[in-house]
Amino acid sequence: MTGIGGVEMGALAARTRALAVLRVRSRAVAVALLPAAAAVILLVGGSTGHLVGGGWDVLRRVVSVLALCVLLAAAGVALVVARSRPAVTPTVTVAEESAPDLYRMVRDLADRLDVPAPSAIALTPDCDSWLEERAHPHPGPPPVDRHDDDLSGLGEPARRRGAAAAPVLVIGSPFLWWMRVGELRAVLAPVVAGTGPSAHPDIAAARRFIRGLDAAVAVASAGRRDPLSRVACAGLGWVSRLLLRGCREHATGMERGVAAAAAERAQAVDYGLRIVAQEQVGLAYAGWDRLLTRVALPAWRMGRWPSRLDVGVVAALTELSRRDRLAEGFASRLGERPACDLLEEPGTMDEAVSLLAARLFHGGPAETGPDWSPVGWGEYPEEVVDRTWRTDAARLHRVLDTLGVRRAAGGTAPGTDGPTLARVLDHLTTPDAETPVPSPTDPHTGYGDPGAPDPGAGAQAGYDDRGAPPPRYGDHEALDHDAPDHDEDDHDEDDEDEDDLAGTTARGAALAAGLSAQLAREEAQARPGGAGVPSPGPGPGAGAGPDAALWDGRALPLLPLQPPRTGREILTAHITAMVCCAAMDTAGAAPGLDWLDGPSLLVDGARTADLAPSVLSLVETGDPGPLRAWMADLGIRPEKPVRLV
Repeated sequence: MTGIGGVEMGALAARTRALAVLRVRSRAVAVALLPAAAAVILLVGGSTGHLVGGGWDVLRRVVSVLALCVLLAAAGVALVVARSRPAVTPTVTVAEESAPDLYRMVRDLADRLDVPAPSAIALTPDCDSWLEERAHPHPGPPPVDRHDDDLSGLGEPARRRGAAAAPVLVIGSPFLWWMRVGELRAVLAPVVAGTGPSAHPDIAAARRFIRGLDAAVAVASAGRRDPLSRVACAGLGWVSRLLLRGCREHATGMERGVAAAAAERAQAVDYGLRIVAQEQVGLAYAGWDRLLTRVALPAWRMGRWPSRLDVGVVAALTELSRRDRLAEGFASRLGERPACDLLEEPGTMDEAVSLLAARLFHGGPAETGPDWSPVGWGEYPEEVVDRTWRTDAARLHRVLDTLGVRRAAGGTAPGTDGPTLARVLDHLTTPDAETPVPSPTDPHTGYGDPGAPDPGAGAQAGYDDRGAPPPRYGDHEALDHDAPDHDEDDHDEDDEDEDDLAGTTARGAALAAGLSAQLAREEAQARPGGAGVPSPGPGPGAGAGPDAALWDGRALPLLPLQPPRTGREILTAHITAMVCCAAMDTAGAAPGLDWLDGPSLLVDGARTADLAPSVLSLVETGDPGPLRAWMADLGIRPEKPVRLV
């Protein structure tokens, strides 16, 4: 792109599209005023004696009433559009006193780009950066009056106009910890450059109108019980969606123009370094996704949230650079100054962002407590990995008790009735073609009959540290009080589970169904005290915490990391956990943490391998041969009882 008179072509295109959006708004206002104009004409014609007669009088009354109704409806829609709060990204605000060097770098970058500086800086647990309109107060001189046709304002600094509406710079927290200072500056250059076109009055007005329409659609979509509110919301939603459809193409073109103008303006700032920094963006995204799904998610499921996720992503990417030849040379960057040094207290910010990530991706509570506490990376193997494996193993044996599987398996010493791996292996490998596959809706199994006896109720207390047996797998009445009724979704999930377990043995499918039901019940019981409560106070650390006042936390998790696990995956995970417990208790193995793969089993300080194929062979075909050979090589004794929680 080239500039015309100091004006970027992208900015000119953005203003043209913004004017098109504003014309849609003007046409909507004109349509709303049209009945009122007709009523005025009829009233004036009657008062002057031109439009007289019975027919004209009736028409005047009808049009006047219609005009009044249309004006009231239009005023209501305009009021909702103007006063509705648009959706705001959950972030952790970085105060200037807690990151003076970061603010100084951003302001220097804005001065070099000749654009207004962002009004504030916030961190988000994502690998992205953008500008977000939040109408933060931004001190500055009053805007200078100018004509709308003056295009010179698109290319000059916008400090003299619209300074009070400066957007907030949102930075992905993994960038601060993984990137170097120069790389972060290069990545933020095109983002900060977007404040120039964004400050133009026409573009700002068009954005406010579109955000108001989005918020109005959200208001109309909220559930209403009384008929009058439902009718009003239906009308509001119809009008808002109609206007959004009319603005969609122009709004897209406007944002593309703003991005093009920002990219063109930022070309003169660290262009060569930005090419290298973009490679780090992709690498940071891969490491962040791996860390969340493989490392953080198991901890969240245990009621613990890692308090140093950003430090973890650095460790994960360092490990990736050590393993992957494509990443060779990236580790040498670690000798340069990291961007997190721009923060006065990076640990406090990392803790606040880590808690926000747990809320967004898992739906954890807003504050720490006995069932939701932070965990450091040093305590992760014992506090998360060991507890996860032993909890899964205990759940596995409780389900076996419910299925009526005898506790003393073959090869067990006399008088031993503790939980053993041999019990699981014998149950899954004993051929039994008549074993039914239980279903939550099967009336012939204990899973679907709330009144059916529980053969393992007395044995379950021995594996439950709470001392009380859990409810039966068929006790759906207890679940209905905690979860809404979604019959169609339940039928779809049942069909998917049946397809997933089609290739397994009958006993494996029965065990997987019991584990799935038990997990669903535990999640339903934990949900009332979980994430659906908005945050009443700040997060961890003084002065650092999620901006709870800017977003609604009643619909968490907003961004679930993974779809629900299938029955085959749940069964495989529980058998793997039981094998790891046996290895720790009988062969001297230890729990470990792999930064890229999550929980791992360590034998003599080295990570074990080839466990997953052996477990899959047992789950899918009922063949314990590969798993028994793997355990024999490591000296694992499946007949010995293991310690559970």
